[in-house]
Amino acid sequence: MKIAIPTKNNQVDDHFGHCEYFTVLTVENNQVMKQENVPSLQGCGCKSNIVNDLKALGVELMLAGNMGQGAYNKLVSADIKVIRGCKGDVNTTIDAYLNGKLQDSLIRCAPHDHASGYGHSCQHH
Repeated sequence: MKIAIPTKNNQVDDHFGHCEYFTVLTVENNQVMKQENVPSLQGCGCKSNIVNDLKALGVELMLAGNMGQGAYNKLVSADIKVIRGCKGDVNTTIDAYLNGKLQDSLIRCAPHDHASGYGHSCQHH
């Protein structure tokens, strides 16, 4: 199984679309076998092609801090399960997942207007 984590400075990024890169972990028999970093074009996760890129790598699960509904919908449509509300160090987060201690927070970022060019506000800040 491959798991992706939006990452910034080896920490789970608070927002999927703003991360520096995705940490992609290959897990077998509940152990991390391989770790790689996949560059991210920072910006809106629902407008980028990152979901298709991650799916092509075989990612089946996203452990994220948070994301907007558009990015969430794209991930779920690509059959990538999402657990939101993750935080802290990447290694601590993957350990928590492997030990069954993570649940989806069900919190999402507030919608934003792509046409205006303005940012958006997130409920998790």
